[in-house]
Amino acid sequence: MASERTTLTIPGPDGDRRVDLSSPNRAVWPDAAGGPITKAELAAYVQTVATPFLAANGDRPVSLERFRDGIGGESFFSKNPPKGTPDFVESVTVTYNSGRRHPQIVLTEAAAIVWAVQMNTVVFHPWASLSRATDNPVELRIDLDPQPGTGIPEAIAAAHELRAVLREAGLEPFIKTSGNRGLHVFCPIVPEWEFLVVRHAVIAAGRELERRMPTQVTTNWWKEERGERIFVDFNQANRDRTMAGAYSPRALPSATVSTPVHWDELDDLDPQRFTVRTIPDRLADVGDPWADFAQHPGRIDTLLEWWERDVADGLGELPFPPEFPKMPGEPPRVQPSKRVAANWDAEGNRIED
Repeated sequence: MASERTTLTIPGPDGDRRVDLSSPNRAVWPDAAGGPITKAELAAYVQTVATPFLAANGDRPVSLERFRDGIGGESFFSKNPPKGTPDFVESVTVTYNSGRRHPQIVLTEAAAIVWAVQMNTVVFHPWASLSRATDNPVELRIDLDPQPGTGIPEAIAAAHELRAVLREAGLEPFIKTSGNRGLHVFCPIVPEWEFLVVRHAVIAAGRELERRMPTQVTTNWWKEERGERIFVDFNQANRDRTMAGAYSPRALPSATVSTPVHWDELDDLDPQRFTVRTIPDRLADVGDPWADFAQHPGRIDTLLEWWERDVADGLGELPFPPEFPKMPGEPPRVQPSKRVAANWDAEGNRIED
């Protein structure tokens, strides 16, 4: 009979940790190539990638996307440390857009990642800020999201031009696959600006990219206006809006992983090659393309100058996600095809009958 529980011994900064792994033979990805990927195999994977994983996702608030019955079952998010969380899993109190505050999980060592796997975590969603200053991002993040009729080739073309835009603004871009259809471009930045300001910098970069590739790229928030273009998802730069972290698995049948790549790998990129089973060998062969990420912190001053220029030219704030409070200068939160001008005031507030 298959074992229902095993105990893993994991080296850490304060000596070995022991983590109990229940149901180690449960299939997390039942349809993966080569046979089901089990919870035990996922635990082994996160230990193998722990060093680059923690460099990219550690010491910051993280949301855990958990699947009790494998990726085919229902999922839910954990932000607060649940009852019984071991001492080596840290937390930090964060402020959300609503103004409420509560502790959120922080991962700082390999045993903590394995504990998250024990809690049936598949996808790790880190904040863009570190635990010592959660209000100030250390990364500028841009999500290149293919829309229907586009795919990875179009995202690659947009990524190359975006790299040029960001370098003109004095930043050093790094790139990874999303683990799904898109690409994520990150720039390390000094933590001097709050999330809303960094969001404006992302919008400025997206608008500049859109000017250079108007038939291929869009910053239109409403799907009905995007067309067959790559969407620059500026709202992923908001507080408490996260992307799958570097080296995080995705809850997709092939067990793909959000994978950092070198820029010279981009043109021949096939994100489906990067899976829980292939990443350990890739790391052994090519290393971590983001190994020196933290050594290149830049400033967003130029992007903010572009933002102010665009505001002066009549391009102002863009819509926020629906769960956010109404923000200053935000346009109406109604899709354009349903908008009746007479029902909205100049500030984007609906006029009551």
